[in-house]
Amino acid sequence: MGPQYDVTIITVRPGTHPQALAVLKDTLRNSPGLLACWYSEIGVLNQILILRGGDDVNAAMASHMQTLSSGNPFGVGEWLVGMTMDIYVAFDFLPPIKPGKLGPCYEVRTYVLKSAGLNPTIDLWRKSVPGRSKVSPVLTAMTSVTGAVTRFMHIWPYSSLDERARLRSKAVNDGTWPPPGGPSYLTAMQNDIYLPAEFSPLH
Repeated sequence: MGPQYDVTIITVRPGTHPQALAVLKDTLRNSPGLLACWYSEIGVLNQILILRGGDDVNAAMASHMQTLSSGNPFGVGEWLVGMTMDIYVAFDFLPPIKPGKLGPCYEVRTYVLKSAGLNPTIDLWRKSVPGRSKVSPVLTAMTSVTGAVTRFMHIWPYSSLDERARLRSKAVNDGTWPPPGGPSYLTAMQNDIYLPAEFSPLH
């Protein structure tokens, strides 16, 4: 089994994400395993994604319960209109996520797999990621083990939207991506572009 990640997505009222991020800078300051705090720029708007690492499921559940019972989740309750908190497990052949400057554009692709689609998808990615990584690296690819399943999230860092378009076109033209047959295991696809908060470890 690969590394475990805690993914929280907060939805705030339109136009309030700057205020929410200002509060999150303080409330997340000592958050164990914090890897990223990003806000959506393209796709589903008014969202803030918090990514944390850690392999202690019980600790993650306790943290979720503490947040939910606080009455003011992450200190942003006055702007909050929705929130999801899920545990994901990364594909076992991918290295753990480390903080650093990889963006600032992060493409977060969330797919829903067919019921029997997880193992074939992992096998296809295991074969295809080395070739795709020669074009640009994937930050992570992981599957949900809580909430709605089976969801499959993969995250790609780019220096700009122009670079994203250029490198994705190159991967397709070179025949290195997508993995052959991969789309046949999908039932739904969502794509969002996130930008980092100024305090995000991944920026």
